[in-house]
This record gives sequence, C-alpha cells and structure tokens, in this order.
Amino acid sequence: MSDVLIPGGRDVRGTLEVPADDPSAVVVACPPHPQHGGSRSDPRLAAVSETLSDVGIACLRIDYGPWDDGYGEREDVRNAIRWADEQYDGLPVGVFGYSFGAAQALLAAADVDREVAAVSVLAPPTRLDDDLDALAALEALACPVQLLYGERDSTVDCEPLLERARERGDTVTALSGDHFFVGQHGTIADAVGDFLEAVLLESA
Repeated sequence: MSDVLIPGGRDVRGTLEVPADDPSAVVVACPPHPQHGGSRSDPRLAAVSETLSDVGIACLRIDYGPWDDGYGEREDVRNAIRWADEQYDGLPVGVFGYSFGAAQALLAAADVDREVAAVSVLAPPTRLDDDLDALAALEALACPVQLLYGERDSTVDCEPLLERARERGDTVTALSGDHFFVGQHGTIADAVGDFLEAVLLESA
C-alpha cells in the first residue's frame, strides 16, 4: 500500500493498494461526501479495495481536494482515472464510488478523455446539482455498470437511476440495510469484487 499525489492542480491524495503479483486491472474508488466525513479510509471503500487486491486488481482510493460544490471533485475523479490509465498503461480501468462518490464515479466516467471499462456504484444520488446529473451520466455510459442500493435507504433518491439501469440491462442489486450498510461491508465487497473482476479481467 502506498500514498500517491494525483496531478491536476488540486491537492488530491490517494492510497494505492496493489496485489502481490502484477495487477490485471486498476480501479479508482471514490469516497462519500467529504463534508460529512467521507474519505479514502471509508470502510466500504477499504473492504472493496482489499477484495479487489485479492483477485489481482489494483485499487486507488482517493481523497478529494478542497471542497468545490461537487465540480472540483468531479475533476479530481477524472484526474485519478487519467493517472491510473497512465500508470497502468494497457490495463482496463474501472471506477467504484459510494454515495456522493457514486454520483462522482458516474459523472467522471461519462466524460473523461480515457476509456473506462466498468463502473460500480453503491447508493448513488440521482443528482448533485443541475449540472451534476448522475442520471444523464448513466445514459452516456457505454461500459457495463453495476448499481447497488439499500432496500431501506431514505438518505438518497436513487429510484430514477435504478429504473433506467434496469431498462439498460445494467446489473442492479438490492442489499439489506439503509444508506450506511452497517454489517454489510463484506457483502458489498464481494458483490463489487465479483462484478469488477468479471468485467475488467474479461477486457484485459
């Protein structure tokens, strides 16, 4: 595990977890809302990162730069995708995010100037702002998408995303629990790991 600084003009730092052998793919992991304590040490991100490492996939968990109403944070994720693509030239790049980070994963993956091979999101809000529309981002994605949500989640409105994801044939998975998924970290990591392993290693 190593700390990295993501270039791009903002102070964006990350933790890179790599498998024992050469990785077959790399995933950028986006934390929940930084003003509510979200960071790269989020236990859901850490569990996913550990599972990905076990199956041969590197994972870069990032912290966002200074708060910028979601707009700078979207660019932080884009820059992390660019960094991962350059560091692991030729390997497929995936993106995972939770809550605020799930919306950012969709937004960044939809229009970054690099190829994204897969996106997995947990409890995504449908919209962060008028110009930060995760539903429109989902519409623009051509890669496989996984959407996981809590059956008792009353914190975010992800129903429009769920409906459109089902129409698109994306992978939609309900999990027991609310927005915080207490006691569900292992279940989340297994579901995300299985999806990303299948898609990313197939495209490697």
